[in-house]
Amino acid sequence: MKTMVVGASKGLGRALIEGLGEAGDTLMGVSRSRPQGLQAREGVDLQWVEADLTQPREAAQRLEQAVAGQGLDTLVYNLGIWETRAFAPGYDFLADDDAEVQAIVNCNITATLLVIKRLLPTLLQSPRPRIILTGSTSGLSQSGRPEVSFGASKFALRGIADALREGYRQHRLGVTCLNLGYLNTDDPLATPREVAALRGEGQLIPVHDVVQVVRMALSLSSASFVKELTLPAMADERF
Repeated sequence: MKTMVVGASKGLGRALIEGLGEAGDTLMGVSRSRPQGLQAREGVDLQWVEADLTQPREAAQRLEQAVAGQGLDTLVYNLGIWETRAFAPGYDFLADDDAEVQAIVNCNITATLLVIKRLLPTLLQSPRPRIILTGSTSGLSQSGRPEVSFGASKFALRGIADALREGYRQHRLGVTCLNLGYLNTDDPLATPREVAALRGEGQLIPVHDVVQVVRMALSLSSASFVKELTLPAMADERF
């Protein structure tokens, strides 16, 4: 299996690179620069593409060139930025800088669309094409969050997923949207999961759990797929 992980240099993306794949598989990480000391599982061929998704057209073209001739089975799009004051008690949409709002839309929506558009012809050549979009519980109805631009961009991911499923159902394209709650990205995959689960006193999800969910989704046969999955923290009172 050949899998591309966009936004792979740190946090959840780094954990996905370290936790996905089996011997003989190929993982292709994407970020502005290749991080130091990042290793895939034993027997997994790790490749890297340096691309800046704040420049969507150029980045999408670079990724298209990277998969040309070698194929692609799965795209994991794990990229998103949010407001400077997001998730803080004093957040106020009216205080958001106009340029920041535009940057969030550009990175979280425009880049997603252009990358998928460029990679889709190659993906559809796979016998089991899959796209996994890293969404957020902020993209759910009545999410309880006031961040307008970030929330709108995560709502958009769900719309992108729905439209892709309908447009390419005959190609058996499986598109999964993961609605994730607050993550513990301080503890890497090398940290024992039991230890990572203690951080945040039930308010944070270890990246280990997300990696496990993605591995499960990718292990299914071509007869089924995970349409949408919501993964909140145990003590998140919104759920």
